[in-house]
Amino acid sequence: MADQNRLTTWPNERADMGADAGLRAFMLGVYGKLAMGLLLSAACAYATSSVEPVRALLFAVTPEGAFAGYTWLGLAVLFAPLLVMLGALLALPRRASAGAGILFWALSALIGASLGVLVLVYTSASLATAFLFAAAGFAALSIFGAVTRSDLSGMGAFLMVALIGLILATLVQMFWNPPGFSFVVSAAGVLIFAGLVAYDTQRLKRGYYEWGQGAERSAATSMGALSLYLDFLNLFQFLLTFVGRRRR
Repeated sequence: MADQNRLTTWPNERADMGADAGLRAFMLGVYGKLAMGLLLSAACAYATSSVEPVRALLFAVTPEGAFAGYTWLGLAVLFAPLLVMLGALLALPRRASAGAGILFWALSALIGASLGVLVLVYTSASLATAFLFAAAGFAALSIFGAVTRSDLSGMGAFLMVALIGLILATLVQMFWNPPGFSFVVSAAGVLIFAGLVAYDTQRLKRGYYEWGQGAERSAATSMGALSLYLDFLNLFQFLLTFVGRRRR
């Protein structure tokens, strides 16, 4: 009963980063790793879109440099993050801090490499605009998740169901895409991942008081950064469908 009461009242009694130096250090570690993961992804996206020998391995382009399709290796890189994540869920022990760190960096590199296609498809200005919108929205939502006294755990189940629906809608969109359907899918994606940013931030704060010290908390830093990394990138890509201008 004592544990149940502790978890019920934790937002008011235990989640003040200004008062808890350990929590503040943990969250700064998560955000720091997230920033480094995004930088790695940006570097990999630049390499696969702008370094011609590397680009030729993954993408087919027109003489004007426009995206024309994936090579077999490009398709492998595109789907590799999903396979890596599924394998990690089955094989990675909870306390494996080294494994969690390797998973984070591997996914940051693989996803970044596949994102090179966005540089080939969209103008630099629209990519920058979508990134700034995503960064501003992410910062506001993450701060909200960190400071709100409301318990957002009830959102978790709803967001997971909505995310499954979004994945199914995206698959349907590949074969059936009537007018307006893309807008609905993109709008739903923005709302779902906006909610996940706030939810995952608060979940990490709660987890800080439940995880042990040492390897388990080190692994939690990497896995927490990965959760927020995926939230940010998906938010960015769905926003890009609204503000993105394609290269001519």
